[in-house]
Amino acid sequence: MKLSSKLNRPVDNNYDHMLGPENAEITLVEYGSYACPHCRAANERIAQVRDQLGDRLRYVFRHYPLTGSDIALRAAELVEHAEDTKTFWDAHIALMTRSEALTEEDLVAVSSDLGVPLPDVGEASEADERAKARVQADVKSAQVSHALVTPTFFINGRRYDGPWDESSFTDAMLGGPSHRLQGLALDFAGWAPSAGVLLLLATILAVALTNSSLDVGFLALWEQYLSISIGGAEFKMSLLHWINDGLLTIFFLVVGLEIKREFTVGRLASIRSGALPVAAAVGGMVVPAILYVLLTPAGAWSHGWGVPTATDTAFAVALIVMMGNRVPAELRVFLTAAAIVDDIGAIIVVAIFYSSTINFGYLASAAATVGALALLNRTRVYNVTPYVLLGVVLWACVLASGLHATMAGVILALFIPTRPPPNLTALMVQADAILTTEAQRSGEVLRHGPSLPAIRALDAIHDRLESPADRLLRNAGGRSSYVVLPLFALANAGVALTADTLTAHEPLMLAIIVALVIGKPLGLVSASAIAVRLGIATKPDEYSWRQLIGAGALAGIGFTMSLFIASQAFPAESDFAAAKIAVFAASIVSAILGVAILWNADGRRGRGSP
Repeated sequence: MKLSSKLNRPVDNNYDHMLGPENAEITLVEYGSYACPHCRAANERIAQVRDQLGDRLRYVFRHYPLTGSDIALRAAELVEHAEDTKTFWDAHIALMTRSEALTEEDLVAVSSDLGVPLPDVGEASEADERAKARVQADVKSAQVSHALVTPTFFINGRRYDGPWDESSFTDAMLGGPSHRLQGLALDFAGWAPSAGVLLLLATILAVALTNSSLDVGFLALWEQYLSISIGGAEFKMSLLHWINDGLLTIFFLVVGLEIKREFTVGRLASIRSGALPVAAAVGGMVVPAILYVLLTPAGAWSHGWGVPTATDTAFAVALIVMMGNRVPAELRVFLTAAAIVDDIGAIIVVAIFYSSTINFGYLASAAATVGALALLNRTRVYNVTPYVLLGVVLWACVLASGLHATMAGVILALFIPTRPPPNLTALMVQADAILTTEAQRSGEVLRHGPSLPAIRALDAIHDRLESPADRLLRNAGGRSSYVVLPLFALANAGVALTADTLTAHEPLMLAIIVALVIGKPLGLVSASAIAVRLGIATKPDEYSWRQLIGAGALAGIGFTMSLFIASQAFPAESDFAAAKIAVFAASIVSAILGVAILWNADGRRGRGSP
């Protein structure tokens, strides 16, 4: 799930506690607590940065008292009794620096300096109520801004997740080109529809180039061969095949990891929670396939029945996200889960029906590699490197065996190990002990940095924070969404929009369009209704049956997987071109229908059985 890195409540010069010019080019916002030892330690660093940057920096402090700490909450409310800016900052500095840890004596001393009594819980004055409201407003802002720890810093409205030392702070605030580029990339990636938008742009670019004067060079680009030579052996494929058989394996690896997570700890972990999207996905595959077969004349085109069975998760979820509160979050969960099960079906369809002649020698080698992966998993090897190396071997064996190479990604995902959650308290104590010991080497650390054993120990702690499967999914997920899929669209979505492409292909195109636009929602909603009526599954009350129909219409956006299956099903270029146009047309119509149905649908009605 993507968390926004933007500051939720913009800085208000007339409301926020602020040091520095109102028009300063750099604004540093801290969510902190007077009882937090890390905030107290960071206070000195902030003072150093303020001295260094001078009038270029505006520093803002917002309250985020430690959860469950009575003294932290009372300190925050106490300092809010200050009558002016100078008094507030004097009290702020006193609470941060008067003693090593915040004490009751500190509250008494600051209360005396402010000239107000300590707040009485039993008899709260009007000023006390104002102070409480102010602190709670800051806490709410911190939570909505996803301030997970204290202190959490925001630089010019963007959360800063880097180191807290002076030089790192300064580099981030000065905002060099690398920081600006990284910030823009994080903003785009944090925008939920970003993957769908990038996929759409790549598709538009591919179609535009194919229908321009650059079409010959653009199409020839994907036919260029890239080879790997080792001694006398050579492995050579066209750039198009490197993308479709190689890079797309990363996409299937991510799909496999997502499937594994959903069926172990996610939305499909229990039978009752997973029954509805599973039933919907099965119906959303079977009905379109049947409609396609019924509408397609017997012959070579019949092999393309798998084209309308797939749903493009990126586009469908992007449209739901862009409709905001008009669509309940539970419906987004349903559609995403159904799309994941749909991906399982698409993988099975490709493996069984769209693979070439099987070479059993290489298939045996692939099976042996799978055995090695299983052995690594069983012996609890948590280092990802050997799995990746065996994954490359598996990919080559699967490719040579005649099965589609992307199957290697899914198989590899099944054996990437998970681990029980770590004992964070124990890891924190260990890391603190290591850093404390290293800090005592003061001069040597400043010259050479931490010792090699300390760095290795900290690396081991970092590795233990998440399981290998979670780490690989986090790292590969972004590459799949923002590199692999756009490249796939760029290489495969180009189609010449000419009358010749449409000639004699009307039945094929009609079958694909009807199967996606009508078959998808019909199958998805019908299967869901049957599952609910039979008591196999339950529909959440948060969305209505009309909204479920809208989600079913969005499921008709086939695109990525539909294009992929079409590339395997239609070896003739003219058939493939017509299929691409049909998938584009069906996806556009499905998107319009889905948005139109969901835009004014009322989730409070139609909650019962169908």
